[in-house]
Amino acid sequence: MAGITGQRLTEPKRFALPSSLNLKSREAIAAYLFLAPFLIFFAIFFVRATISSVGMSFYDWRLLRPSTPYVGFDNYIDLFDDPIWWTSVVHTIYFAVVTVIGTTTVGLLAAIAVTRPIRGQTFFRVLLYIPQLMSVGAMGLVWTWLLSTQFGVINYLLSFIGIRPINWLGDPNLVIPALSMATIWWTFGFPMLIFIAGLQGIPEHLYEAAKIDGANARQIFFRITLPLLRPTILFITVTGIISHFQVFGQPYIITGGGGPGRSSWTVIIYLYQQAWVAFRMGYGAAVAVAIAVIMAAITAFQFLVISRRVDY
Repeated sequence: MAGITGQRLTEPKRFALPSSLNLKSREAIAAYLFLAPFLIFFAIFFVRATISSVGMSFYDWRLLRPSTPYVGFDNYIDLFDDPIWWTSVVHTIYFAVVTVIGTTTVGLLAAIAVTRPIRGQTFFRVLLYIPQLMSVGAMGLVWTWLLSTQFGVINYLLSFIGIRPINWLGDPNLVIPALSMATIWWTFGFPMLIFIAGLQGIPEHLYEAAKIDGANARQIFFRITLPLLRPTILFITVTGIISHFQVFGQPYIITGGGGPGRSSWTVIIYLYQQAWVAFRMGYGAAVAVAIAVIMAAITAFQFLVISRRVDY
């Protein structure tokens, strides 16, 4: 070109990882670069908040009192001496275990059903996932009506087989199973999607070989499908325990605050009552730290026990 004779157009330099790194190292570095924005966000808004909560738990900080005296471990001592706290822990573990078992089982069965070559496969997948899209408020109102003693659909259906109306939300022995039933219906869609991905990742030739050897459906499920889904089951149970251990909306909305009495109080409702009703922020911080420690211990136990039988 006449106006730029002798000038060479240079292309902008592209960022590239050193060629001396092997493929695995280059992929790992690239993955961490993609994760960097999330890790920065996590460090600023979660780690910092957690450290602040730990520091706050050593003070008797109340919103309606200007002074915040240092009390050391008194908040933790009061917490561990409170029987209501331990009752809430038992309720929460009971709810989380029942709900995780239910969502895992229902999610697996639903995934197996919708991965079969049937017409309308996509329609049924969307239909089964719809409850997951509901807000906790909408779900709570729906199940408050379904579980009603006088007008509930569930009691109405049970009447056809001769069962008298059950006071699901008024019986202390039934309220946690009732809340678990509602939560299973609401949240099994996510495990279903994860199981669908896991089922699609199982090589088809394994099933063909098993059928040639004369294996029936039950043997194929327990000898091929279930063992190869162990990593998926581990992921679903760990994330499920973490999620359902933080339950708040279902008992608060459906039972009207954790009733009857305190029969459906969970650790998060206990935290809410102490921090935002009684305004004991220092004590509430101690409760939050205790919840985090319990969740970390349960997660570590799951990895130590379940992962021993998981082949990646």
